Amino acid sequence: MKTALLKRSKKSVAIWGATTALLLVATILPTANALEIATPSEVELDVTKSSAVVEPVESAAQLFGEDDLAATASGAIFSSELALVSTVSRQVELARTPIGAKKVAKAILINEYGFSEKEYKCLNTLWTKESHWNYKARNKSSGAHGIAQALPASKMNVVSTDWRTNPVTQIRWGLRYISIRYETPCKALAKHKRSNYY
Repeated sequence: MKTALLKRSKKSVAIWGATTALLLVATILPTANALEIATPSEVELDVTKSSAVVEPVESAAQLFGEDDLAATASGAIFSSELALVSTVSRQVELARTPIGAKKVAKAILINEYGFSEKEYKCLNTLWTKESHWNYKARNKSSGAHGIAQALPASKMNVVSTDWRTNPVTQIRWGLRYISIRYETPCKALAKHKRSNYY
């Protein structure tokens, strides 16, 4: 019996010894058990009051250093794309009002389609009857939507998927539809006068 107790006590001492050794190794060498802890480091920053002031940016050249953006090919592309995005954004915001939508439609009709002032007058009459140039206009009975009253409204996906919120998408779709189906806004207006739809 004494022998069995002696064996158990030697076994317990061995287990406790191994456990203590592992704890000691883990404490001394944190990486031994993947317990590596990053030691904090201190960085001194010398910030004066004058360097903390943020000056307003007046131009792209000032924002990107004093370099001329158009001096490199990528800079020229970036500049032209930035200008295009800015123009499109202004156009969309302008077209959110009926007066602005008329201006945008007139510019697209004349500059991109090559139509005359007379055709714009027909378009103005047609879309005033259809939606009063309101890009949120929706016919509750038919489901026609937008400035040009597309039916179904999802047809405007041909131009862009933002047709619910973008009046310029609606205008572009309407002009595309008129030019394909009727050739001119005046012919579309004539159809509307005959049938009360176009």
